[in-house]
Amino acid sequence: MSTGTSSGTESIRAQNLSRILTLLHRRGPLSRADLTRLCGYNRSTVGALVTELGELGLAYETDPPALKRVGRPSPLVHANERVAAIAVHPDVDAVTVGVVGLGGTVHRRVRYDAGSPPTVSDTVNISRAVVEGMQTELAGMTRVAGVGAAVPGLVNNTDGTVLLAPHLKWSDEPLAAALSAGLGLAARAANDANLGSLAESLFGAAVGASDVVYLNGSASGIGGGAVVGGVPLRGASGYAGELGHTVVTPGGSPCHCGRTGCLETEVSLGRLLAVLGLEHADQDQLEAAMVRDSSPALIAETHRQLDLLAVALTNFVNIFNPGIIVLGGFLGVLHSFAPGRLEAAVAAGAIGGLGSGVSIRRAALGTELLLVGAAELVFAGLLADPASVGALPVPAAG
Repeated sequence: MSTGTSSGTESIRAQNLSRILTLLHRRGPLSRADLTRLCGYNRSTVGALVTELGELGLAYETDPPALKRVGRPSPLVHANERVAAIAVHPDVDAVTVGVVGLGGTVHRRVRYDAGSPPTVSDTVNISRAVVEGMQTELAGMTRVAGVGAAVPGLVNNTDGTVLLAPHLKWSDEPLAAALSAGLGLAARAANDANLGSLAESLFGAAVGASDVVYLNGSASGIGGGAVVGGVPLRGASGYAGELGHTVVTPGGSPCHCGRTGCLETEVSLGRLLAVLGLEHADQDQLEAAMVRDSSPALIAETHRQLDLLAVALTNFVNIFNPGIIVLGGFLGVLHSFAPGRLEAAVAAGAIGGLGSGVSIRRAALGTELLLVGAAELVFAGLLADPASVGALPVPAAG
């Protein structure tokens, strides 16, 4: 009987620690009084949990800001942003590697431009080389909890195998296992658009929203996802969200999927770069180039892409009835180039006036978006059971 009681107590304690750390991770610094109110625990319980998280190296406290009111203010409790994950994003033109801490803090981001689509071996070697060059940042971390990878393709979330990433020319590639072996840390992988949607829901433009459509545009094409009633749509096999293959121009340009006129074929980073005379660019570089270039050719191409993107968004509004549409990657740059153009087209095209009620927003996390999403793969286990994670290694150079 006592063993069962002890086990039950430990389970409740683990759940309570998880609740506190998850709140700190997702909401930022909170006072003990805030935690007491949000969790419904008594003050002594919150105090004990905060103390334990501190002893585990997962949280710390700071003096509260000065308040003009009677009484002693409660210290602020922070998730330890120096508990970190290594995030990896392979794309057709680059491999981006970052160090991301609890709370979505990106300590360092390195984009390694690639002359051709990287293989899995290339991705591992580039990631290892970049991590070796980040030893100063990593030495300042309390712990590194693992590696998360955001991949433009279909990924088995259970074992991190990339079933198909057509733009990278990957098929049945055990990416997570390869990254784990190469970096000496546990690794996980998932679809980049799904991870971007998660990151924006936790830290960005869709915080608190229950019905969201998210689209991300990169050199690999356009991926997406939908959250309906607060639940991400996964599909029977877990691969829902191929929104980039919505047809927007019947009989248009051929797509690798075998059809013609798909959204990701007609609305593409490559077409914008061609007008700008560039071979590669991340979204910051793209935006800077578009601001400098006001040529009729760029304006015409931008408006063409926005109008076709509006066709797809109108379809998504009719199907999902979202409150918010979030545009990441180069799609966010497009939206900012001609403010109001998408909104007007979607409002005019959606049935029953649904389009006039939707907010179209640029992803708030910018170039850090997919790194923050990839890190969530690593933090999921830590947040679920903080006390179960012992001392974790920091990757060494060599």
